[in-house]
Amino acid sequence: MTFPISMIECSPFLPFGAALFISFFSSLAGISGGFLLLPFQLSILGVSGVNVSATNHLFNLVACPAGVYRFWREGRLMWMLSLIVSVGTVPGVVLGCIIRLNLLKEFSHFKIFVGLVLLYIGLRMLKTVLKAWGSKEAKPLTGSLEAKQLELTSTTLKLSFQGQIYTVKTWPVFFLSLIIGVIGGIYGIGGGAIMSPLLVSLFGLPIYIIAGSTLLSTFVASGVGVVSYSLLSTSEGLSAGPDWLLGLFLGAGGIFGMYLGAYAQKYFPSLWLKILLTAILLFIAARYLFG
Repeated sequence: MTFPISMIECSPFLPFGAALFISFFSSLAGISGGFLLLPFQLSILGVSGVNVSATNHLFNLVACPAGVYRFWREGRLMWMLSLIVSVGTVPGVVLGCIIRLNLLKEFSHFKIFVGLVLLYIGLRMLKTVLKAWGSKEAKPLTGSLEAKQLELTSTTLKLSFQGQIYTVKTWPVFFLSLIIGVIGGIYGIGGGAIMSPLLVSLFGLPIYIIAGSTLLSTFVASGVGVVSYSLLSTSEGLSAGPDWLLGLFLGAGGIFGMYLGAYAQKYFPSLWLKILLTAILLFIAARYLFG
């Protein structure tokens, strides 16, 4: 099958299957999988144009609602946290799209940028894994996994999960989301792949209650990303919009993967999830920076 915008030819089952597999495991940690599907598009499918970022945003836009719906059904969608992250991420995404088209058009430059982003995320996750080694995170949770949103003010957000109250400062989350939005706009990930590990490692929130929120904020940010790239063009006057056909095949696989991942998350110890993500992140970062 030919995908004319990306200028590649492959079986439609390849992007569908890859998206299903990747999004299943990544959604366990509240990540859409876009941060791994972009390297897949670059290295496996051979996509090299600027459209790859917009296509990745389209994947998130199509696939994320399945995971969000599953977390909502289980009472683990924190609307207030999603709101804070989304308000910060959206303007950053628009700026990131502009930067991508004007400063990071060359594939070699973009590849280095991708590697550095993944390396940073991987090191943050590694620190969290080492800290949690041998703790109760190595075992699956028991009891109710339903979380409660207690209070949202201009300065703090309070959440309750399994009898413990978590207090988060809203402004640090907002400004961090703004920075991540810029990176996500460039990379085409919506920001969830960076925000999720940081909410766990920096703010001490359980991975079980941030997953739905980061997927929802990724959906919002990616919608803005798709619109921004569709309206913008390169300096050569070429369209920077997504490859709609490729994005829909990726998104279709992501729908099944994210729904199943959101359902299965409660059966996996959070430490196992962190180890898996850390290994993948560091492997791909090393390949892009030193390969």
